[in-house]
Amino acid sequence: MVKFIQLYVFLFSVILTAQIERVEPPFWYEGMNKNEVQILFYGYNIAQNSVTVSNNVVITNVTKTENSNYLFVTIDTKNVVAQELQFTFINGKKTFKKNFEIKKRKINSKFRKSFDASDVMYLLMPDRFANGDLMNDSSPMLTEKANRALPGGRHGGDIQGIINNLDYIKELGATAIWSTPLCEDNDKEYSYHTYGQSDVYRIDSRYGTNEDYQNLSAEMHKREMKLVMDYVTNHWGAEHWMFKDMPTYDWFHQFPGYAQSNYRMTTQYDSNGSKRDAKYCMDGWFVPSMPDLNQSNPLVLNYLIQNAIWWIEYADLDGFRVDTYSYNDKEGIAKWTKAIIDEYPNFNIVGEVWMHDQAQISYWQKDSPIAKIQNYNSFLPSVMDFTLHDIFGNVFYEDKADWSNGMIKFYENFVNDFLYADPKNLLIFLENHDTGRFNHIYNKDIKKYKLGLTLLATMRGIPQLYYGSEIGMAGDKGKGDADIRQDFPGGWKGDANNAFLASGRTAEQNQFFNFTKQLLNWRKNKVVIHTGKLTHYIPENNVYVYFRHNEKETVMVVLNNNPEPQKLKLARFQENILLFSKGKEVLSGKEISLKDELLIEGKSAMILELK
Repeated sequence: MVKFIQLYVFLFSVILTAQIERVEPPFWYEGMNKNEVQILFYGYNIAQNSVTVSNNVVITNVTKTENSNYLFVTIDTKNVVAQELQFTFINGKKTFKKNFEIKKRKINSKFRKSFDASDVMYLLMPDRFANGDLMNDSSPMLTEKANRALPGGRHGGDIQGIINNLDYIKELGATAIWSTPLCEDNDKEYSYHTYGQSDVYRIDSRYGTNEDYQNLSAEMHKREMKLVMDYVTNHWGAEHWMFKDMPTYDWFHQFPGYAQSNYRMTTQYDSNGSKRDAKYCMDGWFVPSMPDLNQSNPLVLNYLIQNAIWWIEYADLDGFRVDTYSYNDKEGIAKWTKAIIDEYPNFNIVGEVWMHDQAQISYWQKDSPIAKIQNYNSFLPSVMDFTLHDIFGNVFYEDKADWSNGMIKFYENFVNDFLYADPKNLLIFLENHDTGRFNHIYNKDIKKYKLGLTLLATMRGIPQLYYGSEIGMAGDKGKGDADIRQDFPGGWKGDANNAFLASGRTAEQNQFFNFTKQLLNWRKNKVVIHTGKLTHYIPENNVYVYFRHNEKETVMVVLNNNPEPQKLKLARFQENILLFSKGKEVLSGKEISLKDELLIEGKSAMILELK
C-alpha cells in the first residue's frame, strides 16, 4: 500500500510538472545590464497558478494574457549571483516546481569587440556550403527531408561543414562569417534559407545542435575570426509554436489574419504619406508563410530583446545582421536595437535596408542627419550599402563613359557620403544571397571581377564576400533563388570538384581564388584602408582614381574601366602624391615611378603603396 501511494505521488508530480512544456529564456546570466528578466512559462492552463521563487529573489511582475497557457514572470537579477533558482507554482493545495538557472557570465562579456571596417565578412548559406555530418541531413521531428536533387530543397549542409572549412575561409583572408539563419525552420518546403523560423531558441537539427553552434563560435575565435548571427525581428514562420497557440491576439499583426506588406519602406518617414500605407508596410506580412511580429506589443518586444541577448551570451557572438530591418515597427526596432547596444556598447549590428537612395538608407543608421529632422534615431550602427551594390550590377559593361555612365557612377555614390552619420561602418558588397551573382552578370570575366573586388577591398566600409565568388561561382537570379544559392563544389562527399583545396580547383577557380586571397590578405593589416580618409577624383576616360590616406600611409587606387590602356597625367593628383616619387604596386609587386604619367592597361586595377 505504501509503495502504491509513493507511486501515485510520483506520477501525480510528473503530471503537474509536465504542465510546463517550455521555459524561455531557458536560463539567464548574472551581472547583466538587463537585470529584469521576463521568463515565459508555457503549459496547459499554467496561468491558473500563482508563483513564487526561491533564494529571496524578487518577482517584480506577473503577466497573464487571454491565453491561459502562458505566464510571464519577471524577476530582478541585479544582485543575484550564478545559482539554481526554483519556481513554485501553486493552485489551491496543488503545487509543483521548476528550476531556472542563473549562469556565470564570461569575463568582460559586456565589452566584447565586434566586427568593423578592419574585417572582411564572408556570407554563406549553411545548407549550401558543406555537409560535415551526414547523419543530420533529415530529422524525424522536422517535416522537410534532404533532397539534393531538388534545387529548392534541403541539401544537407550544416554547422560541422562550416567548422571543417574554417581554415579555407581564413586562408582566403576573410575575418568574419555571416551565416544565414540557423534556428529551426519547420516549413514544409524551401526551409533551407531558414528565415521562417519555428523556434528561435533552438538550432535547426538538420544543421546540428545548440552546442554545435557554440563550438563553431569557439573554433572561429581560436582562429581570431568573428561570428555574426543573422537575426530576424520582423517575422517568424507559420510553423512557429507560438503562432500555433498565440500568447495574445496581437502578438502578430492581424487584419484579421494575413495581409500583404506593400514593401514601400519610404512610407515610414514620408511626411506626405498616409497612415494606411505606413501600416501596410510595417504590419503587412512579408509573405503568407511569415506572420509579422508586433514589436509595439511590450511582451513581444521584450521577448525579442531577451532572445537576442541570450544568443550573444550563449554563443559568444561578435555581431548581428538583421533581416528586413526597415519593415519593422520603427519605434519598436529602435528600442530593440538600443537595448542590445546598451548591453554591449561595442557591439555592431548591420541592418538590411534594401533601398536605392542614400538619404533613404541613411535614415536607418544611428545618429542619421536625415532622421534627425523627424527626431528619430534607430540606434542601428551599420546599414547595407545597396546603392553601391546597384552600381556593381552594370557599370563594368559601360566601356565608354559619358556624363552619367561608367565610373562616374561610383564617384557620384561616394559624393553622397555626407548623408551618412558613419560611412566607414557601411556594409559594402558585390552581391548576396538575394541578388544576381556578380560572376553570372559578367560571364565569369575575371578582369571585371578584379575591378569589382579591388574597389570593394579598398573603399570605405566593411567588405562582404558571398561564398563561391572567390572561385568564380555564378548563378542566374532569373532562374530563381536556388540558382544563386548553388552547392559549394567539394562540400559533399563524392563531389567531382573540391574547390576547398588548391589541388581540387580548376585552373579558372584557382585564378579567381588566388587573386581574392592576395587582395584580402593584403587588406587585413592595412589600417589606412580600414580607417583612412578617402580622397577621390572625378573619373576621366572611364578611369577612377582615389586615395586612402592617414598620417602614416598613402595608398593610390586606379580603376580603368576603359577596354583600352590609359595614360594618366599625374600632375592632376599632386595634392596626394606631392611627397612621393614612386609606389609599390600591390597586385604585381612592381615598383612604379610617379613622374609625369602613369600607364594602366585596359579593364584593370592598380593599387599603389606610395613611397
